[in-house]
Amino acid sequence: MFREESRSVPVEEGEVYDVTIQDIARQGDGIARIEGFVIFVPGTKVGDEVRIKVERVLPKFAFASLVE
Repeated sequence: MFREESRSVPVEEGEVYDVTIQDIARQGDGIARIEGFVIFVPGTKVGDEVRIKVERVLPKFAFASLVE
């Protein structure tokens, strides 16, 4: 059952991804997209190419932190 749901979400908690920040959210967090799925990345700006670690995955978006 869990597998069914997770198929529509292209990222996993705890995984690391290389992304480009494409947008800024109202709260000022950077927004990256993986297969169209929105990931909020605090402390970034548009155009940043960063490595992120996904911290929390929700049905419509995820939160990630920068990996140094």
